[in-house]
Amino acid sequence: MEKCILIYEDDQEILFLCKKILSKSQYRVETLSRCENVISDIDSIKPNLIIMDLWIPEIGGEKAVTMIKENSATRHIPVLLFSANAEIEEICKKINADGYIEKPFDINTFKKIIEQYI
Repeated sequence: MEKCILIYEDDQEILFLCKKILSKSQYRVETLSRCENVISDIDSIKPNLIIMDLWIPEIGGEKAVTMIKENSATRHIPVLLFSANAEIEEICKKINADGYIEKPFDINTFKKIIEQYI
């Protein structure tokens, strides 16, 4: 069965690049530029992995990840923070994200991190 990755990112160029990279690796990639309906999004898309931009509009990545990890129906899904924030590792630990990808990213490193969590 094809694995699904849900990416929350408001930068369309980054979304395009990520989707192109991951689609070549045979993943189904769904993208959203806002996260205020994160739980219902997950319920309808049913991702195997979520990549969450830290500074996404509306509620922001920190709040969205907290909502995911506090919900019994979604907490099992791995969530990777996606950011250029210098404190991404600390934020990741604070909100119980499963890992992180730093921007800017190297394509090979990006793919390896995805493979670790999916």
